[in-house]
Amino acid sequence: MGTAYGIPGLGGKRVGIVGLGSIGSLVAKRLEPFGCIIAYTTRNKKSKVPYAFYPDVLDLATNSDFLIICCALTNTTRKIINRDVMTALVKKDIIVNIGRGVIVDEKELVKFLVGGELGGAGLDVFENEPEVPKELFTLDNVVLSTHKAFVTPEAFDYVRGIVIANVAAFFSNKPLLSEINLSDY
Repeated sequence: MGTAYGIPGLGGKRVGIVGLGSIGSLVAKRLEPFGCIIAYTTRNKKSKVPYAFYPDVLDLATNSDFLIICCALTNTTRKIINRDVMTALVKKDIIVNIGRGVIVDEKELVKFLVGGELGGAGLDVFENEPEVPKELFTLDNVVLSTHKAFVTPEAFDYVRGIVIANVAAFFSNKPLLSEINLSDY
């Protein structure tokens, strides 16, 4: 695939996904038809996943053309996309953050983008929302969007279904569908 608007095509590219939970898995499925070589990192390797697993984000970045951040914000993921990870990417590589702004060290990201040390970024979350670093507005290799994928009827139906199922499971003494480990926060 060629380029559109200066953005490299996805065909055959190595896409690393940070966090292969429900959202990361859906992103991976949508990338498969483009012939992407998909790999991931997450807390625990998933046994029934056909993608390559990397135990840490630095190794994943080294082996990716696109790095898509889909993980939750926890104490261990705060600024996990740091200078070392960005250095592991090469000048043509692209970071896409659809997780939380603080997962990426935003000051370093701006330095890498302004200095031409990174191919580009797609961001719909920022470290100090709603503030966006002013330098990002002037760059041709950055796509900025508001974080509102959750504002769809389908997303509300999904959340409502999860809440109802969790309440039913709780009162039936069954495991919750989306249990949260508060020690991670």
